[in-house]
Amino acid sequence: MNCKRLLALAAAVSWLAGCAINRPPAEAAAPTPPQWYAPLPHDGTLTDLTRWWQQFNDPLLIELIAAAQSASPTVAAAGTRIAQARANRVAAGAALLPTVDGSVSAARGNSQPPAPLATTLQAGVQAGWEIDLFGGNRAALDAARHRVAGAEAGWHDARVAVAAETANSYLNFRTCERQRAVADNDAKSRAETARLSQLSAEAGFTAPAVASLARASAAEGAARATQQRALCEIEIKALVGLSGLAEPALRQKLGIAWVEPTQFAMVALPSVPARLLAQRPDVYLAEREVAAASADVGSARAERFPQLSLSGSIAAGKVRTGGSTTTLETWSIGPLALTLPLFDGGRRAAAEDAAVARYEEAAIAYAARVRQAVREVEEALVNLDSARSRSEDARIAVEGYRVSFAATEARYRSGLASLVELEDQRRVTLAAETALVALQRERVAAWIALYRAVGGGWSRPESATAAVQP
Repeated sequence: MNCKRLLALAAAVSWLAGCAINRPPAEAAAPTPPQWYAPLPHDGTLTDLTRWWQQFNDPLLIELIAAAQSASPTVAAAGTRIAQARANRVAAGAALLPTVDGSVSAARGNSQPPAPLATTLQAGVQAGWEIDLFGGNRAALDAARHRVAGAEAGWHDARVAVAAETANSYLNFRTCERQRAVADNDAKSRAETARLSQLSAEAGFTAPAVASLARASAAEGAARATQQRALCEIEIKALVGLSGLAEPALRQKLGIAWVEPTQFAMVALPSVPARLLAQRPDVYLAEREVAAASADVGSARAERFPQLSLSGSIAAGKVRTGGSTTTLETWSIGPLALTLPLFDGGRRAAAEDAAVARYEEAAIAYAARVRQAVREVEEALVNLDSARSRSEDARIAVEGYRVSFAATEARYRSGLASLVELEDQRRVTLAAETALVALQRERVAAWIALYRAVGGGWSRPESATAAVQP
């Protein structure tokens, strides 16, 4: 009866003590702007962004992203972190339960000659339970659970990051191809001008200096085209490294003509920046780290308080000596031990201080991640609006410069314009064409950046969504 009363008293003390351990707040403060200040997109079609890259209607891009996510060491490492976090959660949960160990032994010998030989067989079960008097083990389990949730979100963030990186690399290659076509056409035009200028100089109608200028221009155009081809080769190498596909097979796939996407999936942008937190896996990961660090503080603080443990055992033995067998059975409950920390040189206090510092670090990192998330969305919106606003002007500029260049070239061949005029017009036309191709890439890249900035279609678990509602 006394033992039962002691156990009941220990359980009551454990419950009360668990309530007495204070932790830092599990949710860190992260102020956000009251609204978006960049212009919101108004074109595109509303759709699910879980696999946003499929809306480009490019089978090769879908294949490349799938291959890159399979080959990515970042995604693989994120998967192993999930496994580690889950294992740590199991270990933390086991600390709240009793431990049971079994033992079996056999021995033969004599300890006091001339006593006869004896055979001893023993089997037993030992149990131990550390009563979580001040909630330290429960806090460790909470921390492990938060880290599992954060690791799962980190895996999604890694996949979204790899998809965006692959899409941008693929876009860089397609843009490079267009830039190469512009450079090749420019080089051919310069070469033809140099050929005609040389013929004219040989016939005595053009000064040798003019022919030299034309040859220099042709050489410049050829060098630019060669450089552009090298850049395209580098982009292919980047795609091979990202996707892990064989280069010959990838080159064959890339030989298919590319059609630039014109319709984009409308981003499900939250009405206020605070709601963005529900769509960003990296923000959720940082938030879970804050909660885990808060639980770690509670676990470290509990180490500074008394610890209560209970043990017990059941054993059976058999001794055979001199032709007779003796059977022994024993059991025990206890001791119920209370350990009081008296002096450790400040080790436990230092461990608690370190846990508090890690919590503060996690809170700072969370606030910085929130600011970065808002910044990425705002920048993507600005870039998207800028590219959209400049598209028509850039197209008109290219058309106008092309017409002007054609007219100047006709005048040059008729002897009514100088080569200097022609080269000046060629330079501005080339610059306009290059700028248009770059602007087209900027527009698609802005959409990719926006898809990633809003989380790439990820949303936090339902149980955690309510915590970020403004």
